[in-house]
Amino acid sequence: MGEYISKSHNKSLLLYHVVLSVKYRRSVLTNEVVDTLVNTCMDIQERTDITFIEIGADGNHIHLLIQTTPSYSLTQYIRNIKSNTARMIFKYNPEVKTKLWGGEFWSDGYWVTTVSKHGTETVIREYVKNQGGNKYDLLFKSDDNYDF
Repeated sequence: MGEYISKSHNKSLLLYHVVLSVKYRRSVLTNEVVDTLVNTCMDIQERTDITFIEIGADGNHIHLLIQTTPSYSLTQYIRNIKSNTARMIFKYNPEVKTKLWGGEFWSDGYWVTTVSKHGTETVIREYVKNQGGNKYDLLFKSDDNYDF
């Protein structure tokens, strides 16, 4: 579970559920690609103040439950995640390049929502952890259509 992070001038608990789609919604997230993705995320975690609480993949998109500090904007954190994971996936899984063109792995946008430690973190954690199955298909009952 996310814990409060104390810095010299602030104390925060910033949790985000992030969804990133593969460019053209191609289903290229094989076990090998996901292994590269997870290893890269762990490297990012060691070098930055992003904590990956859960990582789930489902064929053509990933779900992340992350914790950050208010040091940078969320957009900067996501840009860091997308650029580093794409570079490592192309490096260690070159077969992916044959299914994508233009040198981009991720779609331009992303979907994000905040997560409350006191209300839905456990639900989101289980949802992200169980990506690829259909157990949590109806987690969000909404008419909103999120295109990214």
